[in-house]
Amino acid sequence: MRKLRDLHPPDTSGHARTGYVRVRGAREHNLKNIDVEIPRDALVVFTGISGSGKSSLAFGTLYAEAQRRYFESVAPYARRLIDQAGIPEVDSIDGLPPAVALQQHRGSPTSRSSVGSVTTIANSLRLLYSRAGTYPPGQPHLDSDAFSPNTPAGACPNCHGLGRVYEVTEKSMVPDDSLTIRERAIAAWPPAWHGQNLRDILVTLGYDVDTPWRDLPKKDREWILFTDEQPTVPVYAGFTPAETRRALKRKEPPSYMGTFTGARKYVLQTFATTQSALMKKRVSQYMVGGECSVCRGKRLKRESLSVTFAGLDIGELSRLPLKRVAEILRPAADGTAPGAAKLAREHPEKALVASRIAKDLLARINVLTELGLGYLSLERSTPTLSPGELQRLRLATQVRSNLFGVVYVLDEPSAGLHPADTEALLKALDQLKGSGNSLFVVEHEVDVIRHADWIVDVGPAAGEKGGRILYSGPLEGLQRVEASQTRRYLFGAETRLHHAPREPKGWLRLEGVSRNNLHGLDVEFPLGVFTTVTGVSGSGKSSLVSQVLVELVAEQLGHEVPSEEEDVDELERTVVLTTGGRIASGMEGIKRLVRVDQKPIGRTPRSNLATYTGLFDNVRKLFASTPAAKARHYDVGRFSFNVAKGRCETCEGEGFVSVELLFLPSVYAPCPTCHGARYNAKTLEIQYRGKNIAEVLGMTVDAAHAFFADEPHVFRSLDVLREVGLGYLRLGQPATELSGGEAQRIKLATELQRMQRGNTLYVLDEPTTGLHPADVDKLMSQLKGLVEAGNTVILVEHDMRVIAESDWVIDMGPGAGDEGGRVVVAGTPADVAKSRTSRTAPFLSQVLA
Repeated sequence: MRKLRDLHPPDTSGHARTGYVRVRGAREHNLKNIDVEIPRDALVVFTGISGSGKSSLAFGTLYAEAQRRYFESVAPYARRLIDQAGIPEVDSIDGLPPAVALQQHRGSPTSRSSVGSVTTIANSLRLLYSRAGTYPPGQPHLDSDAFSPNTPAGACPNCHGLGRVYEVTEKSMVPDDSLTIRERAIAAWPPAWHGQNLRDILVTLGYDVDTPWRDLPKKDREWILFTDEQPTVPVYAGFTPAETRRALKRKEPPSYMGTFTGARKYVLQTFATTQSALMKKRVSQYMVGGECSVCRGKRLKRESLSVTFAGLDIGELSRLPLKRVAEILRPAADGTAPGAAKLAREHPEKALVASRIAKDLLARINVLTELGLGYLSLERSTPTLSPGELQRLRLATQVRSNLFGVVYVLDEPSAGLHPADTEALLKALDQLKGSGNSLFVVEHEVDVIRHADWIVDVGPAAGEKGGRILYSGPLEGLQRVEASQTRRYLFGAETRLHHAPREPKGWLRLEGVSRNNLHGLDVEFPLGVFTTVTGVSGSGKSSLVSQVLVELVAEQLGHEVPSEEEDVDELERTVVLTTGGRIASGMEGIKRLVRVDQKPIGRTPRSNLATYTGLFDNVRKLFASTPAAKARHYDVGRFSFNVAKGRCETCEGEGFVSVELLFLPSVYAPCPTCHGARYNAKTLEIQYRGKNIAEVLGMTVDAAHAFFADEPHVFRSLDVLREVGLGYLRLGQPATELSGGEAQRIKLATELQRMQRGNTLYVLDEPTTGLHPADVDKLMSQLKGLVEAGNTVILVEHDMRVIAESDWVIDMGPGAGDEGGRVVVAGTPADVAKSRTSRTAPFLSQVLA
């Protein structure tokens, strides 16, 4: 390896160099026992193709070690309260300051977490209303807690601070009133035996279960649905109503005694107490939500909402875009608000408080606006934000924190950013650096890489073929490193395939689309071609494509659309309604819809690449068909680590056991019985071509591709996984270790291995997130293959090279939030590049030049 000291600028100070972080013997994940020196007080960018080891070095080694050292200084009892990182595999790290990580995480899974709470602006705003708000005559002073919907002092008593109330109605529980009770008219009751039990109890109680629901007396219907009584009566299972009456008369011994529960009581009780997410989801569909009539959705008590600032209550202010909030606060900050002079004379202390808090709020909001987030409102819940938006919110908070001497470790801060917004991001990073901090950034965006003071390029390839430092030094030196894939895209060596845009086979026309910042929008999507939807962050791209388009097409095809907030408690879901929109024409060209998103492929380590793609089913069949397995009567289930007969009993198929250490992070150690293999010894005795099932799961996709070359069913899946750039992943790699981009590409590969029938609409939201330009090229060839097979591909995208390769571009904007939501220009890339009003055009024309 090239000597790193030769890459540093000469040190002429005469002192021993102290301005570097020195890493020795890093072996985390795929890192090959590497040594590297990285300057402090600089913007250092870690580059390399997906899976090369960048994140293992930046997050898994440097950040993890910085955090571990910090925790060693914390009192032992306090350590237990903090979520700690593991101990990295590294010999030594010198010169490492404390670190703050800003990673790409999905929002906190509760709608009570919002833009206001993440940025702590909500705290200051509550203080402003408490100390400087206009109170109605006679209203007592309220503490800032009273302006929070998450406290008993502030929450609306009717909706408990949710802003919505939920009730169970006859219509929601009995969707089809032409059915009889025996025909399961009461859909809200449990299916299977429990529901039959409740119907049998009604027979014993003398209710008619064979008359259509609508023809039953109102009194009977109301008691069955809404009673809180729970009578226990004899049940005669399988008897007709006449036989039941006779048995009751004769006092025959019943099958059992059954207790009745009214339908509403069952729904509410199940929702409140069940531990099953599936049961909760099932009963929630019988609950009808509506805006709380007391607080009108503002979530606060009447007393809190009676206090105003600049004529608005805190609920109204929280619904406005941050840009607009800044305009409202400015007069208070500089003392030019109406009545400011009078207030300064009569209540000087109140005027001073209003000015100070307003100035602080303005400064915080300005940072957010500079980062291109001025379109967000304070009440916007975090689960509805993209990972990129959430990371920039955290970044803005750090810019305002004025910390000094800290290492900030950032994970692709440009993700989800239009090139016009990237400039503002670089300004914020420079501010942090100028305050005396170090920035270690994992990044693929060429503009961010070019802005760096120092590059650490990891590679040359992914997985086992990566994990080496190809270069560490100033940008220009990378040009001489032949093995670097990054070099080709930084210094213009890569060539772009110019092709004539394909002609659409038809048009899908949407009319009157209204959602978020889209108001009565008419838009046309070409069919049978490759389309990208572009625009600055917050312009309405995702609202149009990932939400409205997907929902309207799914409705026409009879598909169910999964919620954007699957992890969120049903009652806390953010209600975002598509208030208008219909498909006017073009559905005859679409027979199927596939949305490929970045949500995880599973929530536990038991879900992995092999199980998700289905290739593991075929691998298990191969093992079950070996002579040794047949001789022992081992079936396919024997080779699953989720089934008792095949898995190791000590770790129950997990492969590791957790060792609790009182004051230190829990350590996950390989299972002492199976040593991480996940299977019991007998199962591992069965081999297919010299490998047992655990050894196959330990293979990378690339290795398995060669191993299963003669097995078409397995080979096809592996081939497609390689084609989307995932050859470096292990077959058994847990879902919890995969990034959003990797999960999205696994979903795409799963889809690609199906037989192509054409007329499918594929919708992808920023599929290039987390991808090195070399991997983007691989992805593009796959997506173009889908179009060649007669399908339609629509992408929301910021990558200008991808946009330049499209057949059609729809540019949204011109700005974000209220300043967006319109189609600025639509046409071929060359047409869009000529637009005078599009903010995408100047960047696109550079790529096309």
